[in-house]
Amino acid sequence: MAKAQSDWQDGLLKVVVNEEEQYSIWPVEQKPPTGWREAGKSGYRDDCLNYIAEVWRDMRPLSIGR
Repeated sequence: MAKAQSDWQDGLLKVVVNEEEQYSIWPVEQKPPTGWREAGKSGYRDDCLNYIAEVWRDMRPLSIGR
């Protein structure tokens, strides 16, 4: 039987943000996808999600106006 592969969200992650100021998490060892940049926070899933909850107050994309 094959060994179960761990979920990518179980390891170290980083917070990424796009041009619309939308936030997400991404594996720390991978380059962010096109259009996204590192937000300066890394850690385990809960740490990253707590950071996002603190800084991402308005989930509307910038392009629709705030």
